[in-house]
Amino acid sequence: MRRLALALILSVGSGRLHADSKKLTEDQRIEILRGLSAEYAKIKVLLPKTKKALEITSEGKWDQTKWKESQTEFGVAGRVGDLIQVTHLEIDKDRIVLELNGGMKSGKKWYDHVQIGMGTQTNPINGGPATNAPAGTTVALTFGAPIGEVTSADIKKMLQPVLDFEKSSVTENYVETLPEPIKEAVKSRKVIEGMNRDQVILAVGKPVHKSRESKEGSEYEDWIYGEPPGRVMFVTFTGDKVVKVKETYAGLGGSVAETPQQP
Repeated sequence: MRRLALALILSVGSGRLHADSKKLTEDQRIEILRGLSAEYAKIKVLLPKTKKALEITSEGKWDQTKWKESQTEFGVAGRVGDLIQVTHLEIDKDRIVLELNGGMKSGKKWYDHVQIGMGTQTNPINGGPATNAPAGTTVALTFGAPIGEVTSADIKKMLQPVLDFEKSSVTENYVETLPEPIKEAVKSRKVIEGMNRDQVILAVGKPVHKSRESKEGSEYEDWIYGEPPGRVMFVTFTGDKVVKVKETYAGLGGSVAETPQQP
């Protein structure tokens, strides 16, 4: 099953590369996804709902007139002091687009609980903090040129005028309540056996691909992180628990090698 999954990755890998791939390495892209996926922030300015992403430049400037027009047309997604969550992230050539509280979806009540979309599935953050922003929206951090080398910490600083990803955030407070091995794994951005799906998302974000298989009467699901050429990690679930973590190195020619275990 894993060989098939890798073959599929290899076949579509070149088509999935974004235009900024010459500037951002795959490891840098993964770090951004890990550092921002499922993160919580406090809203610092009124956020309107919108069908088109609200733009804010990397210098922390935005068109207040356009934001006001969006508020008038669609209403308010969140007010100053509300808690909101990054539920989807896209990295394009000259911008990073953050979907907050699921974006502008009618009929959703985000103050009850938060859900993170995983392909065709939507999974709640069980036991995690709930947002109190009344709706969702989308924000685009624009660079005016190819993104270049940035980290998730850099992006949080650029968004600081509108979203406060403070160090003692609700997410980190929640992490402190986890069992010690899982807490340390989440802080180290690692996956270990025994984690549930929500804890894996907190640690490393959402997977690039997923695959399922049945074996000896049991159902297994692989979450696949990374794309060739480079490191590829398989996180295998039975039910809601991680039962195996495996890292390999996949080359463009299809060669696959086990990643040596750390001493």
